[in-house]
Amino acid sequence: MVTGRPPQPLLHEGFLRSLERDAEAEALRIGAQRITYRWLHDRALALAGSLVSTAALPLRRVGVLAARSADAYAGMLAALYTGAAVVPLDPSFPAERLRSMVSAASLDGLVVDERGRRSLAELAGALDGVSVVTEPAGPVLEKPVSSAPSDVAYVLFTSGSSGRPKGVPVRHASAVAYLRHVQERYAFTADDVFSQTFDLTFDLAMFDLFVGWGSGGTVVSVPPHAAVSLPEFIARHGITVWFSTPSMISLARRARGVEPGSLPSLRWSLFCGEPLLVRDAARWQDAAPRSHVENLYGPTELTISCSAHRFDPQTSPRLAVNGIVPVGTIHPNLRYLLLGPDDDGTGELCVTGDQMFHGYLDPSDDVDRFVEHDGERWYRTGDLVQHAEGGELAYIGRRDHQVNIGGIRMELAEIESGLRRIPGVRDAVVVATDGRLVAFCVGEEHPSSLLLTELGAFLPRYMIPRHFEFLDDLPLNANRKTDRLALSARARRLLQAKT
Repeated sequence: MVTGRPPQPLLHEGFLRSLERDAEAEALRIGAQRITYRWLHDRALALAGSLVSTAALPLRRVGVLAARSADAYAGMLAALYTGAAVVPLDPSFPAERLRSMVSAASLDGLVVDERGRRSLAELAGALDGVSVVTEPAGPVLEKPVSSAPSDVAYVLFTSGSSGRPKGVPVRHASAVAYLRHVQERYAFTADDVFSQTFDLTFDLAMFDLFVGWGSGGTVVSVPPHAAVSLPEFIARHGITVWFSTPSMISLARRARGVEPGSLPSLRWSLFCGEPLLVRDAARWQDAAPRSHVENLYGPTELTISCSAHRFDPQTSPRLAVNGIVPVGTIHPNLRYLLLGPDDDGTGELCVTGDQMFHGYLDPSDDVDRFVEHDGERWYRTGDLVQHAEGGELAYIGRRDHQVNIGGIRMELAEIESGLRRIPGVRDAVVVATDGRLVAFCVGEEHPSSLLLTELGAFLPRYMIPRHFEFLDDLPLNANRKTDRLALSARARRLLQAKT
């Protein structure tokens, strides 16, 4: 049992409160493993004790080089228990990328599971002076080290236009402000069973863990292959709260896993990380008739999500633009403005409030990411939105997905929406390469001549790709989002082969 729990609101305080309420409750499920709050807490204290006892200096940032193991989850808590910020690292990342992240984060400690040990040899040069713990081997930490709300809770890395990852430090105060909003909105309880679909390097995993544990519920690690038999997986584990990227809907649908009424245990279905299509939301709603379906939106820099839209089969399609579910209304503890709105009211979404981070690890990455307005600093999301009915915001596309072909600006999302209107085309992504548009489609393969004719019925000529390729599936990156970088590289190869 925990004694002397820090009085300040911290990211992991919800876990500690659930531990106090029922230490023998199931906190985590990994395959056949059933892990209690007590075991997870004790393991975290043991790992934290080893970190503290072997570190030369007070710990500021502790990495967790682990994936979907008991020590991966205990390591997340252990890092926080030392009073440091936790820095999740994926063992599957290339060694060069891991070294870059270790260096950028200036790690003092590192928790490593069995899978992560395979990467240690390649990281040897980057770990000089870092306390590395593969197994508890020191005195057990008596209780979590006290932290302050202004301290950094975690550091995550996002892709950067410079070609290197950008470190995003998020403070305890920002994370707790978000967790309070979530609990008020959804009223989760200890009876809820939460999916854990996101890799720990993805900020949405913080929702999976700390919302689930803060509610006293059970967090179920969802392996990637679960999509092939999703109804059976959800039923077997009694999952009541589902949270994933929209891509999971497409994966499950192809395995006939999103049939009407096939997901009866769900009471909340949340999607985030990429645009949610109206037709996918409707299919999921039919499959989970007892569930509220919500589209969440928000970049890592604004702490997990900053807006939400509750899907309604009757009203949501009318509010959608290009077949994409609106991003909804901004959370009540945040404020927003639209930067440089066009004549149709479309502008770049900028947000401020207590969920906003204070700047990247490398201050040079702050350039052009903030705007000053009315004496306040606002984060520029890079996303274009426009006002819809009821105070909602409709998603238009990324600012950097707005391309210029032959001097004409256009949104790739609009072209993708046009491709999805063609019978048999289930999904599509368009990329611009060397001033040319290349479309990748999933579904029934059509000849280019037919696609050109169909698109010509509702798109101007300059917006119609001249190069098409049909794929079995769209590639996904480590966060299970559509991998546009991979598609751009594929497009370049395709164009080179045609010249």
